[in-house]
Amino acid sequence: MPDGKHRTEPATDDADVPAESVVDESLREAVEESREGVPAAGAVVRDRFSADEIFHRIVAAADDEITTGTRELFFSALAAGFAITLTFMLYASTTEASGGAPIAGALLYPLGFAYIIIGDYQLFTENTLPPVALVLERLASVPALLTVWTVVLIGNFAGGALGAFFLASTGVFSQDVMEVAVGISNSGLETAWWPTFFKGIFAGLIVAGVVWLDYASQETIARLVLVYVAFLAIPLGNLYHVVVSATEVMFLVFRGEVALATGAVEFVLPVLLGNTIGGVILVTVVNYFQAVERTYQEQNYQLTVREMLFGKYVGSDYAPPADGDD
Repeated sequence: MPDGKHRTEPATDDADVPAESVVDESLREAVEESREGVPAAGAVVRDRFSADEIFHRIVAAADDEITTGTRELFFSALAAGFAITLTFMLYASTTEASGGAPIAGALLYPLGFAYIIIGDYQLFTENTLPPVALVLERLASVPALLTVWTVVLIGNFAGGALGAFFLASTGVFSQDVMEVAVGISNSGLETAWWPTFFKGIFAGLIVAGVVWLDYASQETIARLVLVYVAFLAIPLGNLYHVVVSATEVMFLVFRGEVALATGAVEFVLPVLLGNTIGGVILVTVVNYFQAVERTYQEQNYQLTVREMLFGKYVGSDYAPPADGDD
């Protein structure tokens, strides 16, 4: 018989409930209360970042880039420029081996870019997105952005020129491959200035888009597939990337096929302008305005408009985190 004592279940304290259980329960309730007709059973796991979260990651990465020393930035860019030599070398070699088939020649074109992106080297066209995000947020100035761009571009061109010298002067290419490489390089110079410029815009869009999607990826395999498919579109679309173009021009210069000034003005310059505009306007600005929650870190301050435009010449060119070192 009952002894008259009431048996009660032990009270459950919220502090004893694992945080994961609370999260799972809230997700389950959100699903059950959804008006979209999604299933009310099973686990809900987010496997991708939102636009706000992607932009947040880009700003965090750009914060590291903008504070990197000039020496580190230059040598990282130098390594990236030399890696582009692999793209040019394999493009020419595969094209010759396949009897001139353009699709076969393009198959190994993305390899140099895979080295750069997976290896986290500094490539100019990648820098049309992250540092610009800091400027748009008034966390870095335009002069600071231009400094990063200049150092990276010089490093990329120097690395590409070094690689072009070896390809043109050391017998790496056989005579047959050498002729194909000269033909590939000359094809860009034979394209008119404005078509070259617009081809550069589309290539800049592809590269900056790869950067955006790269920060949305969580696995190396996914990043490799992304890089391969995206950069394969450049040769297949007959588009131009500025560092590859500069490497091709330097290859012709070392071969005595063209004057440096001619190649720089007629080919490298329109590609550079096109890549920059394509990356900044068509990707950075568009993606910026689709990200609505952009509070990434507590800041001491944001730069004033004058500081954003003129940097350290009127005050400061960088707004560090509140808990960071000035």
